[in-house]
Amino acid sequence: MDKSAGSGSKSEEKREKMKRTLLKDWKTRWSYFLQNSSTPGKPKTSKKNKQQAFIKPSPEEALLWSEAFDELLASKYGLAAFRAFLKSEFCEENIEFWLACEDFKKTKSPQKLSSKARKIYTDFIEKEAPKEINIDFQTKTLIAQNIQEATSGCFTTAQKRVYSLMENNSYPRFLESEFYQDLCKKPQITTEPHTT
Repeated sequence: MDKSAGSGSKSEEKREKMKRTLLKDWKTRWSYFLQNSSTPGKPKTSKKNKQQAFIKPSPEEALLWSEAFDELLASKYGLAAFRAFLKSEFCEENIEFWLACEDFKKTKSPQKLSSKARKIYTDFIEKEAPKEINIDFQTKTLIAQNIQEATSGCFTTAQKRVYSLMENNSYPRFLESEFYQDLCKKPQITTEPHTT
């Protein structure tokens, strides 16, 4: 009986250690994404502005992300944190697809539109794609037809489905995550009672 009590304690220690390791890995990934994420099409800014761009968000800013999924996606930090969270859940293809579609919709040149459509299709849509997203067969078939003569709306249906999937499944889990909860905590300020 002593052995089972000892192994239960060791098992609990092992779980706690794994949890700490996962949290540390998650924070490292989030930090990496913050440092390496850049908005496509925008020129690099000065070193001073770049340093300011990667400051940890305030608890108030992080709390805004819980008001709406769009608030999270509109924040550079929020997007990087959410992306790292999806990576930790092995479903980062969803946000990558959504971002690729956002970039695709901004494309003006018909030639670029066509080549980007094929790239998105081969990366995310076709069977056995390296980052295949989870959408139904009919939507995949519709996209395959639409990319023959690519328009900015080729992926609209699939993008809406992936957005909905993230908003209804991943986003609530992100808001419950220990890392997000830590971001929302205000620093504890200890005050000494004033004596007169």
